Amino acid sequence: MVKFGELPSFKDPRGTLTVIEKVLPFSIQRVYYIYDTNELPRGGHQHHIGQQALICLHKTCVVEVKTDHFHQDFSLCHPHQYLLLEPHEWHSIKFDPGAILLVLASTHYNPKNYIHA
Repeated sequence: MVKFGELPSFKDPRGTLTVIEKVLPFSIQRVYYIYDTNELPRGGHQHHIGQQALICLHKTCVVEVKTDHFHQDFSLCHPHQYLLLEPHEWHSIKFDPGAILLVLASTHYNPKNYIHA
């Protein structure tokens, strides 16, 4: 089931430090980020296997998540928030202009892992 959570953050006069350690239920195998987007959504698929943690580092990303029994939009607008996607959770992502989305994945890229229906 999709999980919306917060990452530990530590703020002092120099700024804020957010930590991704012992929070995710998987070992990170792949890291990528999406930026310079336009009004066209990204995603539009689900995965056979693997989990992904989505973190919007700048501006706002809205993630639509669907399963056979669930449909909800999640707004990621703070860099200490994350959205954990499980296998077979269809997702589509809309980006504010200038948004940057960081994705941490439990599996390496494999085009056979994608379900585009």
